[in-house]
Amino acid sequence: MTNDITSELLSSVVSGFIDRKTEHATEEFSPRLLLNQKDDTVWDHLRSELQACSQFIFAVAFITPDMLVPLKVVLADLAKRGIKGKILTSVYLSFNRPEVFAELLKIPNVTVRISTQQGFHVKGYLFEHQGSYDSLIIGSSNLTRTALLANYEWNLRLTSHQDGELTQQIRQKISEAWQTALPLTSEWLADYTLNYQAPLPAAGQAGRFLQTERAAETIIPNRMQQEALAELQQLRNAGGKKGLVISATGTGKTYLGAFDVQQFRPRRMLFIVHREQILKRAMQSFYKVLGGKKNEYGILSGNHFESNAKYLFATIQTLSKQAVLAQFSRTEFDYLLLDEAHRAGAQSYRRVLKYFQPLFCMGMTATPERTDDFSIYELFDYNLAYENRLQDALEENLLCPFHYVGIQDYEYQGKVIDEQTPLRRLASNERIDYVLQQLDYYGYSGQAVHGLIFCSRKDEAKEVARLLSAKGHPATALSGTDTIAQRQAAVNHLEQGALEYLVTVDIFNEGIDIPCINQVVMMRSTQSSIVFIQQLGRGLRKAPGKEFVTVIDFIGNYKNNYLIPLALTGDKTRSKDNAREELELQPTIGLSTINFTEVARARIYETIQAVKLDALAFLRKDYRQLKEKLGRIPLLFDFQKFGGTDAAVFADNHLLANYYHFLLKMKEDVVLSKFEDQVLSFVTKELLNGMRQHELLLLKVLLEHENVSLAEFKHLLKEHHCYCDQATLRSVLQILDLSFFKVKAGKRLKADNYGGKPIVSLNAAGYHLNSTIRASLRQHGLFARLYKDVLQTGLLKARKYQSEQPFTLLQKYTRKDVCRLLNWEKDVSAPLYGYRVGKTACPLFVTYTAEESAQKRSANYENEFINTSLIRWYTRSPRHLYSDEVQQLLQVDEQGKRVVKLHLFMKKSDAEGKNFFYCGECKIEPGSVKEELMQLPHKKPRAVVSMLLRLQTPLQYRRFLLLTGKK
Repeated sequence: MTNDITSELLSSVVSGFIDRKTEHATEEFSPRLLLNQKDDTVWDHLRSELQACSQFIFAVAFITPDMLVPLKVVLADLAKRGIKGKILTSVYLSFNRPEVFAELLKIPNVTVRISTQQGFHVKGYLFEHQGSYDSLIIGSSNLTRTALLANYEWNLRLTSHQDGELTQQIRQKISEAWQTALPLTSEWLADYTLNYQAPLPAAGQAGRFLQTERAAETIIPNRMQQEALAELQQLRNAGGKKGLVISATGTGKTYLGAFDVQQFRPRRMLFIVHREQILKRAMQSFYKVLGGKKNEYGILSGNHFESNAKYLFATIQTLSKQAVLAQFSRTEFDYLLLDEAHRAGAQSYRRVLKYFQPLFCMGMTATPERTDDFSIYELFDYNLAYENRLQDALEENLLCPFHYVGIQDYEYQGKVIDEQTPLRRLASNERIDYVLQQLDYYGYSGQAVHGLIFCSRKDEAKEVARLLSAKGHPATALSGTDTIAQRQAAVNHLEQGALEYLVTVDIFNEGIDIPCINQVVMMRSTQSSIVFIQQLGRGLRKAPGKEFVTVIDFIGNYKNNYLIPLALTGDKTRSKDNAREELELQPTIGLSTINFTEVARARIYETIQAVKLDALAFLRKDYRQLKEKLGRIPLLFDFQKFGGTDAAVFADNHLLANYYHFLLKMKEDVVLSKFEDQVLSFVTKELLNGMRQHELLLLKVLLEHENVSLAEFKHLLKEHHCYCDQATLRSVLQILDLSFFKVKAGKRLKADNYGGKPIVSLNAAGYHLNSTIRASLRQHGLFARLYKDVLQTGLLKARKYQSEQPFTLLQKYTRKDVCRLLNWEKDVSAPLYGYRVGKTACPLFVTYTAEESAQKRSANYENEFINTSLIRWYTRSPRHLYSDEVQQLLQVDEQGKRVVKLHLFMKKSDAEGKNFFYCGECKIEPGSVKEELMQLPHKKPRAVVSMLLRLQTPLQYRRFLLLTGKK
């Protein structure tokens, strides 16, 4: 073990147990209490430790199958690196079911033993790191889903030298327990299964079960339904005649409809759906809520014609016939309810909706997005009464949790499956054997598999089903050419266990209810986020005996792979930064987990890098969808507010000077003068990011006042808790009078792109807005709307930044942003490169895995993180200890403090664009500065100066792994 790590451990121990202000303590070595909090679960830390360790030992009393699925993903990657581990568990209280041990036997790089100690109830996780130090997580969390993701748990994470007393004690205890424990074998498992008796529920659990049974007699609205009912009633109170509810599949939309009918109390109700099977189930649900006489409920379909019923449930195919419609008066029904409302663009639906004139019409759908020009929002008068998407439903535990597993698809002779792969490879014996191996390894919840496989082609689906059946896994293929009766028969066989898998193409994306599905398999490319979520949702209905759904996605070289993390997290921002982060951090959603193997993650990363998420084609699509939703031209604030495309995507797009230019591309009837266009470009490109509120606040107050005094501006900044000093005030004026931008940009000054005239000037009376701009704001409504929109959006985006200081940890900044926020007089970002030593500050820009770096400088002289708070940094070459800029960095004031503050900005690679994460202020480690000779290939050695820099705030360990790629 190196002296550096020993020193870090000592500092971290002192910080954790004696004085938290101790310097040199690092996050990954410091003692820490681990809780299950949003974006920081116990599982997150377990996974990080596993990914970085060289060996591991788990000693846990209780294990549940639902947490083994994400664990297996990590262990599969470790197996490829030759990393093995041990799990010591128990049969205490008969908690561990036989299927737990069966799943553990499938993991090749883990040895499992069962403790014979009476009352074995430990919960500890030990990780060895390259033979030098150990990490330990010990506390209250067993290896169960709720313990690692949701429960209120206390766990202590400790790091120790392997010769430390605590580590030795724990190793000794584990060794003693391991020696007396029984090896997990097939024979042991068979005997355990034969004699296993499930534990009786505790008194509290029995009470809950009884409550559930009683609750079944009287159905009451869940939280989502209660909120939706209140919104619907409020809509009607305001005079609304129509309302749309968007809610994920399986969240109880049908019951919601029944509850709203109950609170509306119509004379007669009409429920419209597209299939008779759904219709019959809907009628049963309504009866459970509304009660009454059975003869008050009737069906109108090809097989039934009970048109006089008070509550009439009709198929659109029958109801839309002119002869059938003519039998009803236009005001026959007080309340009309449209299920799967996104289908209402069809002529049959339009005919029915045009004919009837109910007092209120409600539409329900899980997917309002359309691929045609029909606007479901317009149909319902733009009254979106309630919206609850998949991620919200999972957080609220309204759906069955899933474990998504993204793994690499089968490779044949080095070739990966892609869109052009021929059938003989898509449905080969070798690929199916590989698929079955993965399906068995990751498993499912329950006693038998009820699987749904999605393929891309009909011939592939048929051949996959044939091969599965031939290999002992009964399956049948279904497509759009199969009749409803054929599909229903196949579903019945799946539910009864006669089939293990339904292999589908082009169907079962929506409108089908098979609660027993416990394994969803994707053997096709992801064509759209909508279809992906629809297919994922097929397994999310809750069912007896189903604790979770295993979703296994075979990821080939598909161009749309980038959609996967976006669809899973519901991210619609079109931000590559967000997409990369979601892929790398693999967030949890409620009790659901997202997991990618390293190879699959790399494939998706490549497609994220390749795709232009801000391409105009994508932005046009997003614009049309939001316009349909709002019923008017959307503004940037609308995109930001409604969780859609990040407004910054429009601002950062090099093809768009501002949002006005985008509206022109959308063929909207808008006109601005050249100067108005230039001013709008300035506020969009320079201020919309919200990184500093000062300019936005001043421009906003100048909308209402002719002049704002310096004292009034200072008071305004104080009210908004913004930092304020003379340098910042001077910088704000330099931005707004454009002097900051009077630098070369090709053959002209940057300031000329913004009109060349000051936006704001300062005189004895105070700040005042350019008179031409003020006149345009008064006379030109469009310019005023677009100008105010940028200010409002910028202030909304500013909420994610700390207003008390120039930079916010782990937010992203470009070199130009840094020049501005450091209050530099000019934008000198073009020649800035790796660093620039200013009078009081020096920003350091580190690209951790720079492309072609070996050609630029010796591999031995790359900037490198030692740990989460310590980085070895090198100057440019040639530089000596006596060089001016080095002496500036080392200069101290009368109190012995460094005159120049160092700010570290970092990104993983150049492929991630111009933005750098702000890692914080750092200080030069005493005694670490030295001059070295850097050997470049085929060149003479050149002098550089190296030094160790210590971050004031150590990086979060997960962020450290994300930025450095270290394992």
